[in-house]
Amino acid sequence: MTDKFAEAAGHGMGSAFVFALTAGLLTALTPCVYPMIPITISIFGGRGVSRRRSFGLATLYVAGIATMFGTLGTVFAMLGKAFGTYLASAWVVIPLAIFFLAMAASMFGAFELALPSALQQRLARVGGRGAGGVFLMGLVGGLIAAPCTGPPLAGILAFVATTRNAVGGFLLLATYAVGIGVPFWAIAGFSMQMPRSGPWMEAVKSVFGIALVVAALYYLKNVLPQLGHLTGHSAAFIGFAAGMIMLGLALGAVHLTFHDAVALRLRKGVGVALASLGLFGLTNYVLTPKRELAWMRGEAEALHAAREQKRPVVIDFMADWCLPCKEMDVQVFANPEVGDQLREFTLLRVDLTREDEDTSLGVVKAKYGVNTLPAVRIVSSTGQIVRRFDTVIDVPTFLGGLAEGLRAPASVAN
Repeated sequence: MTDKFAEAAGHGMGSAFVFALTAGLLTALTPCVYPMIPITISIFGGRGVSRRRSFGLATLYVAGIATMFGTLGTVFAMLGKAFGTYLASAWVVIPLAIFFLAMAASMFGAFELALPSALQQRLARVGGRGAGGVFLMGLVGGLIAAPCTGPPLAGILAFVATTRNAVGGFLLLATYAVGIGVPFWAIAGFSMQMPRSGPWMEAVKSVFGIALVVAALYYLKNVLPQLGHLTGHSAAFIGFAAGMIMLGLALGAVHLTFHDAVALRLRKGVGVALASLGLFGLTNYVLTPKRELAWMRGEAEALHAAREQKRPVVIDFMADWCLPCKEMDVQVFANPEVGDQLREFTLLRVDLTREDEDTSLGVVKAKYGVNTLPAVRIVSSTGQIVRRFDTVIDVPTFLGGLAEGLRAPASVAN
């Protein structure tokens, strides 16, 4: 699911928040959460409680869930540097991919992840009917949902860790929690009746399962570059990937179960494989720049060329695990107008994917004041830093920085 958030973020953080909200709502419709909604509502929205008060208490309950998840998002964002570095190691990536595949198997029904019913009901009653008690109920409410929040939550946290944005991490995870809270508001505020549990809940779990398979493939791409070759730049590739998804869905990737006859289980398995590969291919397509630039890789060589040609330099610090870096690649560097301006610059790309294995990279980072990713420096031909960008920016902002670089002195006055 990490890759799907990356794909959403590639269209702007607004899309990522919508994606988080949708993932939260789907989580609320899984067997770990859904049956507990009426029970929880009955505690603070029983008889004699006005609809207005019931809605207010439901809001406090959701605020408690959002606070818990948001805090978790902040912690993971602050630990992002270590997380990202580890994602370059096969010793970390392969177990992580296995974990995602195991979670996918649980979503497909290979084994059940659920808290004991008695413990679920006890946790649901933590706090009490008052405002403070209801907020406390929300804080521990995530434990009730834990078995089903695990798959999407793990994907979102992995994405947050690569962004290293503490505030964004809190807000994104809080948005996910708000999605979980939508049914609570619907019942408490509008007296809506929830549909009965049924096979449709298994379909929701299958959606999560497919997303987890795609996430496993995405992480494995860091240590198996061949997986990155499943991409393209043409509309034909989009059609091919979309066709795989549609065929997989038609075969039963979502609506069939692995608890049926052998033939149907095989059919669903093929459907899951096709849908997962199609989604993975689309993700690669979105994260693949549609325009390649001629980046130099050695700092000394690039600076020498810049001095000789009296051209300013654009230095892009990136890493394979850095999703915001890929967003910059796709949305900014591949922009035709930006590409035209970059012809006037010497281009240097510093790959920090395995910075722990190369001490010289730390020296280069310190020289240009790089503490986070993405990081872009616009440097004059004399080596003076003209502009610093330490977050994802839009095209007009970057073009403004390039204009400053072109105005910078091409030689040092003696």
